[in-house]
Amino acid sequence: MLALENISKTYAGARSRSVLRGVDLVLAAGEYVAVMGESGIGKSTLLNLIAGLDRPDAGSIRFDGVDLTGLGDDALTLLRRVSMGFVFQAFHILPYLSLAQNVALPLLLNRVAEDEAAARAQDMLLAVGLSGREASMPRELSGGELQRVAIARALVHRPRLLLADEPTGNLDPESAAQVLALLREQVKVRQAACILVTHSRAAAATADRIVVLGAQGLRESG
Repeated sequence: MLALENISKTYAGARSRSVLRGVDLVLAAGEYVAVMGESGIGKSTLLNLIAGLDRPDAGSIRFDGVDLTGLGDDALTLLRRVSMGFVFQAFHILPYLSLAQNVALPLLLNRVAEDEAAARAQDMLLAVGLSGREASMPRELSGGELQRVAIARALVHRPRLLLADEPTGNLDPESAAQVLALLREQVKVRQAACILVTHSRAAAATADRIVVLGAQGLRESG
């Protein structure tokens, strides 16, 4: 599904800095991979490159057989909207929308009919354990519950690839464990390959395999 080959990225400026060098990664459908590494090593940059939010200086990123490095901005925007889902540490739940409206938003952006979007949002809230809370506002939820909403929103449009950047960084251990279990369950049920970027060994242990990002690229964790 996803194949990165010899990816490199350097940020130019007064102090040129090589962030990624010689990165290779292959991800199959339904596979859940954790990426670990020191702060500042380039884990979030790696996600940005995969999502097409930034472009590598060298190498190729192939998603479902298409080389993303050859696509224009409009094509990348459409690809993200249709085929990718994102979960962040900061949730990014819109405070002025209800839970159902937040979850339905990706569907509406993809021009799904309102009735169908509402039904699918309700189904996803049920899947993440928030049935009956469709009309609730984000301010009424705990951090763990907000992250469940974020997972529901990331998966509601049935993406092929899920990118999660430190999704449990703001959660207490119990909430983090629940969210990670939910994330893994939903990835497996929907066969949506997932890359989880994390500093947490406990979080990484929920993945099928762990890779460590270093100055020389990615290596499998022992």
